[in-house]
Parts: sequence; structure tokens; C-alpha cells
Amino acid sequence: MFNRFVLVVVFVPLAIILIALAVANRGPVAFTLDPFHPGNPALTLNWPFFIFLFLALAIGMIVGSLATWVKQGHYRKLARQRGLEAENLRQAVSRAPAAPQKGPALPKPTN
Repeated sequence: MFNRFVLVVVFVPLAIILIALAVANRGPVAFTLDPFHPGNPALTLNWPFFIFLFLALAIGMIVGSLATWVKQGHYRKLARQRGLEAENLRQAVSRAPAAPQKGPALPKPTN
């Protein structure tokens, strides 16, 4: 239910905006990688502007995802350590002999 809500409320308007940007910006734009000789054809790309917009969006998403992944590394390491500790404790409990009961046993419940 929530996934459908996110799809309709967020992604559909975003797709409409991106399609409108792509249609409005189809003209070729020169993008040069050589700031000292801007006319160098070997280092100049003449692509439609929307391709550069989508590339910038994709690169931004990748860089943001990597930054988040690196930032959360401490929590993943802590979760791994605690998982190993919990597994070691489970194994220790399963290997330990059953402790004798102390005190009187509880009576059987009556229905």
C-alpha cells in the first residue's frame, strides 16, 4: 500500500517533470573537457542538453548513495559484531548442561 502511494505521489510527477525537461531541452549543447582550448573537437561533446541533465542526476544519485553507504559503515560493522556475539551466546547456551531446578515446581494449571 505504501509502495503504491510513493509510486503515485513521488515518482509519477517526477517522471512527468523529467519528460518535460527532455522535450524542452533537445537542442545540442557543446560540453568541453578542455578549459584552455574550448574548440578542441577531441575533448568536446555535442549532445542534447537533457542527456547532460540525466547524467548529472545519475552521477549525483551514485555519489549520494556511496556517501551514505560509507557513512553507515560503522553501524553495519556494529551489527555484524553483535550478530556474531549473539550466535556465540546461542551456541554456549545450547552446549551448557541443563541447570537443576531450584525450589518447588509450579502446579499444573487446572482448566
